[in-house]
Amino acid sequence: MHTDTDRCVRAVRSKDARFDGWFFTAVLTTRIYCRPSCPAVPPKVRNMSFYPSAAACQQAGFRACKRCRPDTSPGSPEWNVRADSVARAMRLIQDGVVDREGVPGLAARLGYSARQIERQLLAELGAGPLALARAQRARTARVLIETTALPMAEVAFAAGFSSIRTFNDTVREVFALAPGELRTRAARGAGTPHTPGVIALRLPYRTPLRPGNLFGHLAATAVPGVEEWRDGAYRRTLTLPHGHGVVALSPQPGHIACRLSLTDPRDLTQAISRCRRLLDLDADPVAVDEQLRADPLLAPLVEAAPGRRVPRTVDAAEFAVRAVLGQQVSTAAARTHAARLVTAHGVPVEDREGGLTHLFPAPDALAGLDPEALALPRSRRATLTTLVAALADGSLRLGEGTDWDEARAGLSALPGFGPWTVEVIAMRALGDPDAFLPTDLGIRKAARHLGLPSTPAALTARATRWRPWRAYAVQYLWTVDDHPINHLPA
Repeated sequence: MHTDTDRCVRAVRSKDARFDGWFFTAVLTTRIYCRPSCPAVPPKVRNMSFYPSAAACQQAGFRACKRCRPDTSPGSPEWNVRADSVARAMRLIQDGVVDREGVPGLAARLGYSARQIERQLLAELGAGPLALARAQRARTARVLIETTALPMAEVAFAAGFSSIRTFNDTVREVFALAPGELRTRAARGAGTPHTPGVIALRLPYRTPLRPGNLFGHLAATAVPGVEEWRDGAYRRTLTLPHGHGVVALSPQPGHIACRLSLTDPRDLTQAISRCRRLLDLDADPVAVDEQLRADPLLAPLVEAAPGRRVPRTVDAAEFAVRAVLGQQVSTAAARTHAARLVTAHGVPVEDREGGLTHLFPAPDALAGLDPEALALPRSRRATLTTLVAALADGSLRLGEGTDWDEARAGLSALPGFGPWTVEVIAMRALGDPDAFLPTDLGIRKAARHLGLPSTPAALTARATRWRPWRAYAVQYLWTVDDHPINHLPA
């Protein structure tokens, strides 16, 4: 979008927050860059330049605006819609792969050479993987500086910087303030003191957002010991690269309040990325709803509750296991099966604020489970053990950088994986916005109620007009049934 100057200028002049994250405005006279909705007086058109990413702005020598804080914009929705190598690279960079494995590790995960990835990212984003990762480290550093009392040396290494000097130079260059000045400014504006061991931050999103189906779904399907709804917040444990964590997420006007307790602050970037993905916070609800509203049979559902998101997951492998446990059983039964698996194979954790007790077991921990110990039909046991073995040995990969078509093919090749299981994993674990569940009982009931075709083939053909947002259409169709997944818990 940043190449369409007229459209960008209109967005800046109208201070349209819907475009935050889509592009950034660099002001040639002041050498700062802003989000489109910056409250400052818009500069003259001849002084504006537009960039596709914050990293590109920084690489061109611009610093972040202190008023609109463009580093806190929602992420571009493009990376959730697309499945090409650039989108997959962006999802992996957001998950901290470059910091952990370097550019060669990123390229290996995508199946390309490092030079190809560099060239593709430069062409689309104006910055290579190192510059994109650097911009992300700067954002992480700012969060740690402003929300914790960690010494600056610990902040530097937790954010992923290799030295204190690089940390200081980057913060000054990006924010035009020294790290100590950032902390002082944040302390002056803080309404409440920091809680030791807890990182509190706001997760921005594009409006509108309907929290009922998001938090209702997560709470209704919560696995005891791993997830819970407590005091108006969805809480769960997180398995992270350097340790584990506990997160509490609660809907607030204009943002999602996020409270993180991490055993290692180096995991902050990954934790934030996974929470945003879990709640689908980088979606563009206006674009989604505009297309779905064009269908007269779907329009009343969209008008009644616009801004629905797709509840996703923090761990694709975890969700795949849970999807198998939930085959052809009620929500309550699926939770019971998952809770037994967690108690038997999950890693115990301590939760001082609630009732969380375990991390969900990783595929390696489940690889040696005894099928006879599972209270499941024999065919379901075979499905689960085959899935776990494929995940553990790497023959099946599910994650941020996974090619959606390849993942579907790999899942379909496993015994016991029908269209419903494959598509629900594609929708919630892989993040494909066009995944569709024509065989789902709730979808078929909704189709009959609305006058849509109710057979899977006919409904799939009818749903082509909803593409590429069929996963969002599923969320609206599910609202026809008055199920707890559609409502915030009491």
